[in-house]
Amino acid sequence: MTTPITITLVGAGLRGMIYSGYAHKRQQEMRLVAVAEPDEFKRNRARDTFGIAEDKCYESWDELFAQPRQSDVVFICTRDRDHFEPVMKALEAGYHVLLEKPMSPSWQECIEMERLAAEKGLLLTICHVLRYSPFFQTIKQLLDEGRIGRLMSIQHNENVGYWHQAHSYVRGYFNSEDRSSPMILAKSCHDLDLIQWFAGGTCTSVSSYGHLSYFRPENAPPGAPKFCIDGCPVADTCVYYAPDTYLIENGGWKAEAASRDSSYEARYKAMKEGPFGRCVFQSDNDVVDHQVVAMEFDNEVTAVFTMSAFTEKCNRTLKLMGTIGEIRASMETNEIEIRLFGSGKQELIKLVDPEGHVGHGGGDKRLVNDFAKIVRAHQEQQHHGSISSAKASVQSHLMGFAAERSRKEKRMVRLDEFK
Repeated sequence: MTTPITITLVGAGLRGMIYSGYAHKRQQEMRLVAVAEPDEFKRNRARDTFGIAEDKCYESWDELFAQPRQSDVVFICTRDRDHFEPVMKALEAGYHVLLEKPMSPSWQECIEMERLAAEKGLLLTICHVLRYSPFFQTIKQLLDEGRIGRLMSIQHNENVGYWHQAHSYVRGYFNSEDRSSPMILAKSCHDLDLIQWFAGGTCTSVSSYGHLSYFRPENAPPGAPKFCIDGCPVADTCVYYAPDTYLIENGGWKAEAASRDSSYEARYKAMKEGPFGRCVFQSDNDVVDHQVVAMEFDNEVTAVFTMSAFTEKCNRTLKLMGTIGEIRASMETNEIEIRLFGSGKQELIKLVDPEGHVGHGGGDKRLVNDFAKIVRAHQEQQHHGSISSAKASVQSHLMGFAAERSRKEKRMVRLDEFK
C-alpha cells in the first residue's frame, strides 16, 4: 500500500481549512500531520478536525520551522503579506509548497520565491484553482484543438457582485491595499492567470484604468450612521444594510466572518462594533470598485479584462475570438457556446457537475488532488509539472503589478520593467 503524502498546514483560516478538508477526505493518499496557526481557536479547530497530535500544533511558523521537517509538503494559506517568509523558510527546509494566491503583494518577492523553488528542485504550486475547474479546462481544450482557428482576442469579465464587493472588499480584510493587496491581485489574479493561459503567449505590455468611485463617504445617504444598526434612515431600502446579511438565520460564511460565535447576541455585538457592521460608504476601504485592463501578448493576441462590483451576481463571462469562429461562455450557467463563421450553426456545451459551483466550480478539490499526484511523481523522480506552477504564476502576477502601475501612473507599462 502506498504511504500517504504528509501535509503541514500553515494558516488555518477559511482557505487553509478548505484545501486541508479535501486532503483529509482522501486519507489513504494525503494525511494532515501538523499545523501552525497563531489563533488558538483556528489552531484547535484544525487539530480536532484533522486529528493532529497536540505536540504537532504550533503557534507560529517560526516554531514549526525550528523543528526537523514534519511532512512532505506545506500548505501555506496565511494572509497575502504573510506569504513570503514562510514560503522561503519552507523551501529552505526542503518542503514542497502549495501556496494560496496571490503569491505576494511584492513583485520582487514573487520572483524570489520562484527562484528559490527552482534552485532547490522543489515544487511551488500556486492556488489558481480556476485552471482546474472543468469549465475553464474545457475552454482551454477547445482553443488547443483549434476549434475557432487561431485565437486573436479575449474579452473576460469578472462580475464581482455588489454583495461580494461590500462583504470582502469594503467591510472585509481585503478592503485595504496596505493590509492585503491591490484589488487586481487580491480578487483578479485568477482572471489574469486564465487570460495568460488561454493566450498561449507572454504578455508584453499593459494599460489599465480603475477607480474607487461609489463606496465613498460622499455617497452615504443623508443621516446615515457609521454603523448600520444605529438607526439608519434607509434601513428598509438599502441593499447593503448589514443586519440583513449578518443577523439572519443561516448567514453562512459571511456571518461566520463577522462573528465566530454564531449566537445572536455575539452577532448583534459585531453589528455594533465590528467592521462588518459598518456603513459601506463610511468604511476604511481604499481598493477600486471597477477596473479595466488591456493586454498585448508576444503572439499578437490582445485581451481586455473588466472587473466590476456593480453586478447582480458573482460570475465570470468570456468571449474568445478566433480566425474561424468564436467562443462565448458563462461560468454561472456552465455553458460554452461555439459559433463558426458562415455556418449558421451554434454548438452548445453544457457542463454538468454534481457538486455545482462548490469550490470554484470544482477547482479547489481538483487542485489538491492534482498537487498530490505531482508530489508523488516527484518523489518517484518522474517530475511532472503543475499547470499552476510558480513559473507560470509569476508571469500572470507581473501582469497584475503592471496593471496597477499603469492605473496609478496613467501610462502604458511594459512587462520588461519588472526584472
